[in-house]
Amino acid sequence: MQEQSEQPFAPGLAARVELTVTDADTAQAVGSGDVPVLGTPRVLALVEAATVAATAGDMPPGRTTVGLRVELDHLAPTPVGRTVVAHARLTDVDGRRLRFEVSVTDGGEAVARGRVDRVLVDRQRFVERAGGVLADAPAGHPGDHDPAGS
Repeated sequence: MQEQSEQPFAPGLAARVELTVTDADTAQAVGSGDVPVLGTPRVLALVEAATVAATAGDMPPGRTTVGLRVELDHLAPTPVGRTVVAHARLTDVDGRRLRFEVSVTDGGEAVARGRVDRVLVDRQRFVERAGGVLADAPAGHPGDHDPAGS
């Protein structure tokens, strides 16, 4: 497990991501229902994008985060044409595990809220263990790879 002094992330990191809802974002389009409003899978993807954005500036070379756990309450419908904003704030760091508080709003109205846990991993090792090929890996230096995979 990583030493605290090596931890690149500190609680308080935050980001926001916006989405203007289109027909492709609806529950009908993503298969999560039969109504023409923002589908829950798209809400989840949006809050995950905000968590990724929150850590992007401090991500060590050769590392990435992957999703581990999600708790999400989808509280209100959002029709096509409205713009929603997802917010993510890093609230807790426990070794490689990062916990975010997330929310989605439409103007002043709460659309969703919850928590997302992500884990810091060695990107290449993670892909290799998953049986994939790291085709789009950024060019790096041999020393950038962490053989421990942590």
